[in-house]
Amino acid sequence: MPAQSEVSIGRHCGIPDNMAVSDGVHLLVPFAACPAQACVQALQGLAPPNLLRLVRRLGVEGTDAGDPASLSLPHERVLARAHGLEAVPDGLVPLAALQAQQSGSGDPTAGWAWIQPAHWRVGADHIAMAQPQDLQLDDDDSRVLLEAMRPWFAEDGITLAYDTPLRWLAQGEIFRTLPTASLDRVAAGAIDHWLPSGNPGRPVRRLQQEMQMLLYTLPLNDARQRRGLLPVNSFWVSGSGALPPGAHAAPGLHVATALRDAALQGDGPAWAAAWQQLDAKDCARLLAESEQGRPVRLTLCGETGARTWSSTAAPGAWRRITHLFAAPTAASLLEGL
Repeated sequence: MPAQSEVSIGRHCGIPDNMAVSDGVHLLVPFAACPAQACVQALQGLAPPNLLRLVRRLGVEGTDAGDPASLSLPHERVLARAHGLEAVPDGLVPLAALQAQQSGSGDPTAGWAWIQPAHWRVGADHIAMAQPQDLQLDDDDSRVLLEAMRPWFAEDGITLAYDTPLRWLAQGEIFRTLPTASLDRVAAGAIDHWLPSGNPGRPVRRLQQEMQMLLYTLPLNDARQRRGLLPVNSFWVSGSGALPPGAHAAPGLHVATALRDAALQGDGPAWAAAWQQLDAKDCARLLAESEQGRPVRLTLCGETGARTWSSTAAPGAWRRITHLFAAPTAASLLEGL
């Protein structure tokens, strides 16, 4: 769902050593909970000490119950609210527009989206997409692909700009109101349910079909396959939408992405190891800020929902009970996410 003194979408970082705290600190942890069976099993033995100490100091500020069928992931909705965007329609969390605003790439109130080169596997009854990193796409190959595809997008009023090998910025009026599914909803899984639908999605679906034909004959893909690499045969659109004039920066917000890859791969041991590292670094620093009396917030997200704790939230019944009877466990903190 692609972070400096605030979130830099797609290049998230943890809490830096020299972080300014005048506006407080908000640590956002995507994929803190993972439904993969191996991760569920790993969770039972997970006991990150700094996290557990931290939440005993904080009150529950709010919970985003979410929906497993939503196009946007919980941490994307949290990002939107942190930037002053309330009641954003599902699939229209304008992450690409936020990046355009922060990088100065263009007018963030225009329609923006991310375009991700992809490899689709077409089966008898569904289409599946490979994990983006499985493409092993480097800078040179990505730029060749972009230049080959650029004229086709331009015919639909879409301007492409290079960002990283696995993601390009796209500006076009079509993206202003086009709901799109987060890449993390579809990577390494069936995509049929998540494709842009209805009349608004028709131009994108047509472009995807055209790119499949174009890329099938692209010499670059022949060369990639000779090198044992997956061909790029389509693309995915995500992060669509436009920023309203009132959108603002989110000082003190930092996104930890250490759990993402292991969660998407369903690798329980790697996910648990990443949790321990995150706890030793980011949670430890957030705990230190809290112990020094500075305002802190912590948001843990799963694939469906999110829960936020805050030093300014009133200690509710849940917090009083845990103080009186038992320390919280990682499993209890992440339950329902």
